[in-house]
Amino acid sequence: MASKICKTSRILHRLQRSCRRTYSDASFPKITTHYTVVPRETDPRWKDVNMERYVDETDILIVGGGPAGMSAAIQARKLAEKHGKELRVTLVEKASTIGGHILSGACIDPIALNELFPDWKELGAPLKTPVTEDKFGFLTEKYRVPVPVFKGMPMYNHGNYVVRLGHVVAWLGEQAEAAGVELYPGYAAAEILYHEDGSVKGVATNDVGIAKDGSPKDTFERGMELHAKCTIFAEGCHGHLAKQLFKQFNLREKCEPQTYGIGLKEVWEVEPSKHRPGAVEHTIGWPLDKNTYGGSFLYHLNEDTPLVAVGFVVGLDYTNPYLSPFREFQKFKHHPAIRPTFEGGNRIAYGARALVEGGFQSIPKLQFPGGCLVGCTAGFLNLPKIKGTHNAMKSGMLAAESVVEAIIDAETNTPTSQGLEPKTYTDKINNSWIYKELKAARNIRPSFHTPLGLYGGVAYAGLSFLTGGREPWTLSHGDPDHKRLKPAAQCTPIEYPKPDNKVSFDLLSSVALTGTNHEADQPAHLTLKDDTIPVKHNLAVYDGPEGRFCPAGVYEYVPLEDGSGQRLQINAQNCIHCKTCDIKDPTQNINWVVPEGGGGPAYNGM
Repeated sequence: MASKICKTSRILHRLQRSCRRTYSDASFPKITTHYTVVPRETDPRWKDVNMERYVDETDILIVGGGPAGMSAAIQARKLAEKHGKELRVTLVEKASTIGGHILSGACIDPIALNELFPDWKELGAPLKTPVTEDKFGFLTEKYRVPVPVFKGMPMYNHGNYVVRLGHVVAWLGEQAEAAGVELYPGYAAAEILYHEDGSVKGVATNDVGIAKDGSPKDTFERGMELHAKCTIFAEGCHGHLAKQLFKQFNLREKCEPQTYGIGLKEVWEVEPSKHRPGAVEHTIGWPLDKNTYGGSFLYHLNEDTPLVAVGFVVGLDYTNPYLSPFREFQKFKHHPAIRPTFEGGNRIAYGARALVEGGFQSIPKLQFPGGCLVGCTAGFLNLPKIKGTHNAMKSGMLAAESVVEAIIDAETNTPTSQGLEPKTYTDKINNSWIYKELKAARNIRPSFHTPLGLYGGVAYAGLSFLTGGREPWTLSHGDPDHKRLKPAAQCTPIEYPKPDNKVSFDLLSSVALTGTNHEADQPAHLTLKDDTIPVKHNLAVYDGPEGRFCPAGVYEYVPLEDGSGQRLQINAQNCIHCKTCDIKDPTQNINWVVPEGGGGPAYNGM
């Protein structure tokens, strides 16, 4: 009882101190200059600038060139040819190259690829590594406890392939071009356009040539408008346009909040004697505590050099603001069962990306006048399997079917809105193996929210496996991730070991491996709705969690020159487009928007 009283006293003291604190103007420098927060209409520097956009029209527009978007584009062209229709299919992708922003484990189930390209082997798809060995383990600080993997369990991977997903997506891009899809890498969709009746009309790509202070440069060029009969949104996890669609059409009215994880990944060249092509290993447990969801993967690739992909996932519903997913990952590699794989090796790549974990309960309304959601934008990842690529591809294919049907139907029947709604899409999803797979796994992720944490979740996963996911109840995820952090005064700081530069490394040297590049003289695309909140709230209450949950060193609290406090500095040039900040920021003050097209990481098969 005495310890609880002392803890409560400390919290009250901290809150009283923060309320009494006065801040100098230097604590709140102007950070956000982006036009989405600072309107150009009231800025005299923009008074005489030509703001007209070039307009182009297409039949089907796809936003995002990942597995879902590419599959939708390819399937749309196949169906157009089947029906004897000359449909123009256009895809825009913010990365400078197709596959350049893709990051995943990845061990993929080829079920959707088999449907899209039954002859994918003859076509040269880069699936070179069939799974030959499955291992699963529970880690304590010093030991690894093996857990058997049986056929039918989510972690059973025989029949699947270890891939470098960026290379698979690049190959899909080649197939899309061969099918007649118009691909535009380096063009970021910045704005949703609407018809007069409120239906989606298309998108506008980002403007270029804007200075860091928000003023137009001499090289300013307005983005272009792309109008379509129907737009398929395939932005991946936590798309910035999808966020707007959720509000515009109230798409999340009848589902639970989405919950997320952050996945961090490295690729290593290891000693040949330690390389086992096709070997797949997953772990749970250490270094995370029982109340923090997460785990690891090690995938041995079959490439020209002995490569191992290693990654670590942390659920973004964690509560301790002192937790650093990046440093948990680095610490994990020091485990006695893990470190030997990397000793004597060479780390050649690093990256990170948020992933959807909510599953069945968190699927929003999928269609609306003028468009639909596919892939991880819709939340189709199967968390127990740690797989989403097959569901993303299948959803893209089903969306294409529905969109083509809507276009053909509009030729003989008057559509109900200016932008065509793919009205059969939701039914197609509900009658597919996507729906069955996600429904069966629906309770596994929320089961980790019991007081037993990891142990309760593992026990429930075993029960779910035995029942085939047919239990008559559905568990709730509870609060969204950004509401989960506890005040720093209630938490214990986490001491992380210093990197040894052999198997563990610092953050900035890791970011250097991502190939990230942004035009330096542009407004920060990590926008703040209120520039004062980071210091007044995030720093005062949570001790500045941005500097720990960001896996790229974007957010940094630096001392004021007069020593009176700290201010937030945003190193936007470091951003690897993982979206974690937009998800985990406790006040939802951070809004991620697209930088100039082509900016961001330059992953090579991540």
